[in-house]
Amino acid sequence: MRSYYSEKVSKFLNSSDNEILGQLLMNHSFSNDLEQKRAWLEQIRILKGALVDFPEATLFFEFAIPRMGKRVDNILILNGIIYLLEFKIFAKSYETYAIEQVVDYALDLKNFHSESHNKTIIPILISTMAPEINTQILFADDGISNCIKANATTLKQVLTDLNTNYRKESFDVNNWLNSSYKPTPTIVEAAQALYANHSVEDISRHGAEAINLTLTKNAVEKIIKDSKNNKQKSICFITGIPGAGKTLAGLDIATQSMNYEKDEHACFLSGNGPLVKVLREALIRNKSELENISKKKTEPQVYAFIQNIHHFRDEYFEDTSAPIEKVVIFDEAQRAWNREQASKFMNKKSKAKDFNYSEPEFLISVMDRHQDWCVIICLIGEGQEINTGEAGLDEWFKTLKEKYPDWNVYCSKNANPPENLNVFTQSDLHLSVSLRSFKSALLSDFVQNVMDCKPNEARIVSQDLCEHYPILITRNLARAKNWVRSKARGSERMGLLAHSNAIRLKPEGIFVKSEIDCTNWFLNKKTDVRSSCALEDCATEFDVQGLELDWTIVAWDANLRFDKGWKYLKFSGNRWQNINNDVDKKYLLNSYRVLLTRARQGMVIFIPEGDKNDETRLPEFYDNLFKYLGECGLQVLPD
Repeated sequence: MRSYYSEKVSKFLNSSDNEILGQLLMNHSFSNDLEQKRAWLEQIRILKGALVDFPEATLFFEFAIPRMGKRVDNILILNGIIYLLEFKIFAKSYETYAIEQVVDYALDLKNFHSESHNKTIIPILISTMAPEINTQILFADDGISNCIKANATTLKQVLTDLNTNYRKESFDVNNWLNSSYKPTPTIVEAAQALYANHSVEDISRHGAEAINLTLTKNAVEKIIKDSKNNKQKSICFITGIPGAGKTLAGLDIATQSMNYEKDEHACFLSGNGPLVKVLREALIRNKSELENISKKKTEPQVYAFIQNIHHFRDEYFEDTSAPIEKVVIFDEAQRAWNREQASKFMNKKSKAKDFNYSEPEFLISVMDRHQDWCVIICLIGEGQEINTGEAGLDEWFKTLKEKYPDWNVYCSKNANPPENLNVFTQSDLHLSVSLRSFKSALLSDFVQNVMDCKPNEARIVSQDLCEHYPILITRNLARAKNWVRSKARGSERMGLLAHSNAIRLKPEGIFVKSEIDCTNWFLNKKTDVRSSCALEDCATEFDVQGLELDWTIVAWDANLRFDKGWKYLKFSGNRWQNINNDVDKKYLLNSYRVLLTRARQGMVIFIPEGDKNDETRLPEFYDNLFKYLGECGLQVLPD
């Protein structure tokens, strides 16, 4: 249901307040909410006075914004313009959070609602008891205006002035209302919505993307059900192209598999420390705010739901009982450690001297302790290895073949399962449609061509890509910061990224060795100097893998240079050293790939000028790269 109430303004004006309120309450899940009733009655009263001259307009109450799990108070469609009206009843000021909220609604419609892509949208904040304020209206390139401010008394004049000065060609409201809505939530938004019992269909895009994701989810749910009914131990591998929604599928399966009343537990495990911290904190903050309870009270359940895979491993090395969870989801399972890396790490722990397993072997052994049934779901990414000792998919298959041949193995043919296993291939266990970049699905193709030293192919892709997803290059960091600040509206996030060994960016004021608190960096408000939006603290590939920002600055140092091909270096002590190991070269290239694919809407790549008086930052270290990226089709950020 898109809205709780929708009518022509003429009918709205002729209906009684109680009649309108009754329809709103009929669709409201908390019908006894006295505060909400009072707010709606005040809203109805104000709107009846403000809309008396616009009987042909169409009015919606509580219009759904599914990606954000919220509803905008009113949408008014008047003479080809979409007005978003957000009321703050009895508010005496125009708070920043409220301005961001209504601008976010406008951005959501523009980006994800197909019939709003080419429409003019004007967000209006009505703080009913705030002072009168005159706001100059300014439109961005996409047709969204800045937030207009009004109070209960001035709303009528504000709408009259806007209607006089800004009219567009009228459009069919029913076609607009029934057009497709294709949201692409960030992983944080998705986790919050799923944990609050929204379905994956509510927050995912529709069409091929949603069908692909839903089929995968349904296939896994059937595997879990059959394993439980048949008392069978099963492992399921979900593969997919980058950005296809593997983590989204995993979070959805984890939430759907929890049933505390039946003492059935599921958890989402990840070895990505920053991702775990950010998702946990986001869920705790969101649940605390929605339910008006302390963060302390929400922590235990959230911590049990999302766990660090290394902590899970450590706990069950010392505790030999079966875990409480019957269903576990391992995110980025290809990055689980091999035996050498896991043993090396664990043997440093005083109580783990005898650890001699790979992580896949040990984790399967832990779940195998269950006497009846259990299910392991492994989410497998591609081209994401950025650390030494990551085992890959082969280690999982090797362990199953040698130690647990009685387990059922479910995967698609894309996983290339070996023979001599109880393999059941299902095509629905591969996610083949990208969800990540709603501006353009061409980003991963462009980055791949850049990494593969194919400038001609990259340039061809960039012609379509950069029309919707701007990527610019600059030698001026201050200019780059000004650009992303000008682009980020509402609560959109921006951030400064660089490689973890980009040590010679220090003269530019970028300190990659200065550790950030990733929860503050990703979640705190723009006004907080610890926030990514302050553009003061820099995040590395280890901080941002698996997470996203709307707009990014990628600062590129001389550790990955270009001279008729890539040159791989590492800064150690006071000089650059060549990297000769092929695995380390791959990790470096993958790290830059991660940095170049964190932005949802656009980025600027900053390449320093260098300094001819500093042998560690000579201009020739950077100039060829700047030239190469230009050959790949990237334009220079103008002054």
